[in-house]
Amino acid sequence: MRLPPHPRTPRSARPADGSGPGAGQPAASAMLTVARLIPQGQGLAAALLRRAATVELAWDVRQKSRFATNDSNGRALGIFLPRGSVARGGDVLLAADGSLIRVIAAPQPVLVITACAEHGRAPIDRNFDLVRAAYHLGNRHVPIELRPDRLLIEPDHVLADMLRAMHLTVQEAQEAFEPEAGAYGQGGQGGHHHGHGHDHAHGHDHGHAH
Repeated sequence: MRLPPHPRTPRSARPADGSGPGAGQPAASAMLTVARLIPQGQGLAAALLRRAATVELAWDVRQKSRFATNDSNGRALGIFLPRGSVARGGDVLLAADGSLIRVIAAPQPVLVITACAEHGRAPIDRNFDLVRAAYHLGNRHVPIELRPDRLLIEPDHVLADMLRAMHLTVQEAQEAFEPEAGAYGQGGQGGHHHGHGHDHAHGHDHGHAH
C-alpha cells in the first residue's frame, strides 16, 4: 500500500526572508559599554577632544546613571555610571574600548525667567525680584539654572503663573539646561569644576608710629 505524498507548503505561504521555525535569527549589534565619566574632559589633550565622537542629551537623560543611547558615529552605547552620577555638557565619557565620547547638552524646552523692567525703582529692586524667585523655587526643590541676569527651569504652568504674579517675566525657549547641583554635589557649581586656590593671608603689619 502506497502512502499519499506529503502535502507541500505553497510557495506563497513561505516567509520571503527565509525565516521560520528553526531558522537562525540575525545577531544583534554589539553595544559599547561606558562606565567612566571625566568631568569637563580634565587632563585630556584638546586634539583628542576634537576627534572624539559626541552624544547630545537632554537634562532628563543626563541626570541618570543608567541609560542607552547612540553617539554621533552611530554606535549603540550602554551607559553604566556610578550611582548619583550626572553628565554635564562638556563632560567626556570613556568607553570600554578606550574611545572618548563628548557630552553635549541638547536644547530642550525651558522657561526663561527675567526681571520685569517696569517693576521696581532701580536695578537693585529688579535683581532682588530674581533672588526672591530663586528662593521660592528652591523651597519647592525645583531644579534651577542660575545665570547672572536670568533663571531657567523646566516647563511648569503652575510655577509660571506664580512667577508672573511676583512681577517677573516668564518666556518659553529652547536652550541647553544645566541646573545647579547643590552646595554638596558635583562641586557645588552646577557640575562645573573650578580651581579656587585663593590665598587669603594678608599681611597686616602696619607701623603705627604716633
